[in-house]
Amino acid sequence: MATRIIESKQNARVKALRAALLRPGRGDTKVVALEGLHLVSEAAQSGVEIETVFVAHGSENLITKLGISDSVEVLAMPQEVLDSAVSTESPQPIAALAQARSWTWPDLIPAPPSPSLIVLLAGIQDPGNLGTILRSAEAFGATGAVCLPGTVSPWNPKAMRASAGSIFRLPLIWAKPARSFETLRAAGVQTLAAMARDAQSLGGHDLAKPVALLIGAEGSGIPPELAAQCDARVMIPCPGPVESLNAAVAAAVLLYEASRQRALTSPASKKQRHP
Repeated sequence: MATRIIESKQNARVKALRAALLRPGRGDTKVVALEGLHLVSEAAQSGVEIETVFVAHGSENLITKLGISDSVEVLAMPQEVLDSAVSTESPQPIAALAQARSWTWPDLIPAPPSPSLIVLLAGIQDPGNLGTILRSAEAFGATGAVCLPGTVSPWNPKAMRASAGSIFRLPLIWAKPARSFETLRAAGVQTLAAMARDAQSLGGHDLAKPVALLIGAEGSGIPPELAAQCDARVMIPCPGPVESLNAAVAAAVLLYEASRQRALTSPASKKQRHP
């Protein structure tokens, strides 16, 4: 694997890395920036196409831990040149530019008998919350996520770190509300709005069926016009004296309940209970 030496902060590829980190793209993003050994390694292992790897002098041995193709461009540079492009307070000695995966609605809605489990993200602004929701979604078997307008970019560096690599594997698209509800209805997927109050208890709903869970913004919650388009409103019963749960926590609870119900109704579970 050939390595090219870079000495200038004004190098075109260094500028491209800096721009991708400062302005993470959204639905039409083609190239995304990855910072740190863990994220670059997760991306490579998840099949993401790595375009360029940036490494600080003295840390070239990290390249062997990535498992990337010999055709990937590798640029070595002084740490201060790499520091000028990255965004963390304690910069790591490795970063990369990669091709964002392109997903479509069919990737989120599997063919029967596999039931859809989709997270609709309505104005999630905290990148840490967004990344955590994506991590929970993958953990509990979600088939995908949809970023509605107003949601922070999932390619935000903090969101990617919080996702622990799920951003690279979980099908995720950007879509407008009208298109989203139209597509979900046509596919027979029920939509449930997660509310803090004035809703039915979560336990009264069959989440083993195809379902999309609408999660609202921190603080303001789900806009009324979006909640009105959902098939039902659900709430998580909380006996404690709190008004509402953090958006990421609420999403995790909802996803867990869906996963639990599906495990109970799976063919393997039914066979164990009825030998």
